Amino acid sequence: MFDLVQKEEALFELPKRGSMLTSGLVVATEELLRQQMDEPLKQLKNVTHLPGIVGQAVAMPDMHWGYGFPIGGVAATDLETGVISPGGVGYDINCGVRLAVVPIPFSRLSEKQKEALLKRVYETVPSGVGHGQKNQQPLSDADYRKIVEQGARFSLEAGYGLEEDLLHSESHGCIEGGSLDAVSKRAQSRGKAQLGTIGSGNHFAEIGAIEEIFDSTITDAWGIAPGTTYVLIHSGSRGFGHQICQDTLDDFMKKGFEKNLPDPQLVAAPLKSPEGERYFQSMAAAANFAFNNRQRILHAVREAFVKELGIRPEELKQIYDVCHNIAKKETHFGQQVCVHRKGATRAFGKGHPELSEVYQHTGQPVLVPGDMGRASYLLVGLGRPETFASCCHGAGRARSRIKSKKHWKGRDPLDYMERQNVKVLANSMRTIVEEMPDAYKDVDLVVDAAEKARLASRVARLKPHLVVKG
Repeated sequence: MFDLVQKEEALFELPKRGSMLTSGLVVATEELLRQQMDEPLKQLKNVTHLPGIVGQAVAMPDMHWGYGFPIGGVAATDLETGVISPGGVGYDINCGVRLAVVPIPFSRLSEKQKEALLKRVYETVPSGVGHGQKNQQPLSDADYRKIVEQGARFSLEAGYGLEEDLLHSESHGCIEGGSLDAVSKRAQSRGKAQLGTIGSGNHFAEIGAIEEIFDSTITDAWGIAPGTTYVLIHSGSRGFGHQICQDTLDDFMKKGFEKNLPDPQLVAAPLKSPEGERYFQSMAAAANFAFNNRQRILHAVREAFVKELGIRPEELKQIYDVCHNIAKKETHFGQQVCVHRKGATRAFGKGHPELSEVYQHTGQPVLVPGDMGRASYLLVGLGRPETFASCCHGAGRARSRIKSKKHWKGRDPLDYMERQNVKVLANSMRTIVEEMPDAYKDVDLVVDAAEKARLASRVARLKPHLVVKG
């Protein structure tokens, strides 16, 4: 359906034709392109019609169909003449991933210790649709104001975490510009008891082993040894961010901002308009909520390790926290732009001025969760300019949730996972069957494409063993 032109081994161009304002850039191998790419490529073509778009519209190797933008889509718009699109951010604003390691070989943990760790994390970190903290004081207006202005520092000052966590987080755990005045009471109500909770779908808390090291110079610099135990946390802004997205879509549609776009789901307001500025303020508020959410989840996981393994909290060291589903004001090609990354992650290379001193000499950690059976990856960003220094955010779905449920009907998914040496706890069996490994692309193929396209390079392969699913 789409006539792609191969530019490099893992880089293809979607040529500019007709009403397209620019061309598309697709990061993929030929093998990945054979895997149901028509719908996301159609969405990528639609993205090229955004007013004020700068450079090319980009698709990552984990791309699949999404709302408006493909998941795995990246696009930048000019700050003065461009637009901002909620579909280019997504409903789960700042859905992101946090990685931490503890200097204990996973192989030394007894089966009793593993089961105790898994059970304690499951019991202390609520998961599932709509689930919040039962004994947590609901957030007040004053709390919300601190969250949107301070980011993760709000939780840090409340006793959740370590000062160094902020140095090991994208944007130091805070997106500037958040405003509570841009957020509806409905959104505040939905998020009031959800800090420190996983949520549903593909969100998780995972414990496993650093299975393989590819770049020991980088792992030495970051304090990671082969075989040691890691924690990977994947969650976002919960109902708070979801409602902000829905409120904005309703407002933009009502005001006719979808006109002249090939898909109404791309609806976008000028960045310099009151509506565009309000969305950016509310999106930043949701992003900062998400940073706080992952901060508190990590704190709960630290407490589980302290109680079950007798370690000190600081021994569970955060490596990085990275955003997906975000729009950020950045400088690329000497121009101020708003970079939409939906199901994509920042991947700045060494020496980038926005990186903290910790990563100036290595480049930014890039976290790529795969699936709960096979593997996840830790990469280091190379900052490829054409992609606005972006990379893939995961393996990407290969099968819909409905198809996955049909595929596993009458089979025992827990027994299958046990045979993969993975123990899983979840709020419902439905979540487990929807999130089985074969519902996702092979993360090895996705990372291979990202590396061949010089978006990032492999640092370590992570093998999951204990998983709490949303």
